[in-house]
Amino acid sequence: MATATTTIKRGVPPLQAGQGRSFFWRRLHSLSGIVPVGAFLLEHFVSNAFATNGPFAYRDQVKFLTSLPFVPVLEIFGIYLPLLYHALYGFYIWFRGQTNVNDYPWAGNFMYSAQRWTGAVAFIYIGWHTYTMRFTGTHLMGSGAQAAFNKVQVEMHNPWALAFYIVGITAASWHFAYGLYLFAAKWGITVSAKSRKYFGMACTAIAVTLIAVGLATIWAFVGPKWPNTPEKLPAEQTTLDGNRH
Repeated sequence: MATATTTIKRGVPPLQAGQGRSFFWRRLHSLSGIVPVGAFLLEHFVSNAFATNGPFAYRDQVKFLTSLPFVPVLEIFGIYLPLLYHALYGFYIWFRGQTNVNDYPWAGNFMYSAQRWTGAVAFIYIGWHTYTMRFTGTHLMGSGAQAAFNKVQVEMHNPWALAFYIVGITAASWHFAYGLYLFAAKWGITVSAKSRKYFGMACTAIAVTLIAVGLATIWAFVGPKWPNTPEKLPAEQTTLDGNRH
């Protein structure tokens, strides 16, 4: 008895019109992962990388960012709301979708699952990172901006927090880079298999670069013995040697 075979076309299906309201929301979800969420991620990597030049350079960068006009408005409408929409709609797509990794163990299917899991890890990490940096201890938006390096340094000397930083940065880097690949394929930027192949290689390089920058930044906080930062920590924070300022 002959059995029917199913042929599954390789590649990333493009977003197509005529799919009802989901077409708009999926397009918005795809776009929000690049702008503004992806753009903010890149800016965040660059800003934090100033720590590799020492506490004074990092302090000045934090001070510059917190001195920008309308910072709360920019954060709410340029970061928090787009990030929340991108994450929640991404979970919605994930829970409604059906992955066939076990039935068709192709690289694309594994990447599909990896993109969902790295997004979930990145979302949890970003929420935790935002809470600890903005809403506990030294307030970075006020006079405490000059103590920013100390705050991150103390936190990263907690081994659990350090491990979570490494995992979170890796997940966010990969999720963004592969998101670029999917965005280009779905929006018809990379049409041919050859263009997708080479852009995929470029996106892999982007992911590796971001992970390397993130790890170098982490090392700047936990590795070198920097001179004392120019501002004393609040009384409730502890220095690396266990003494209080």
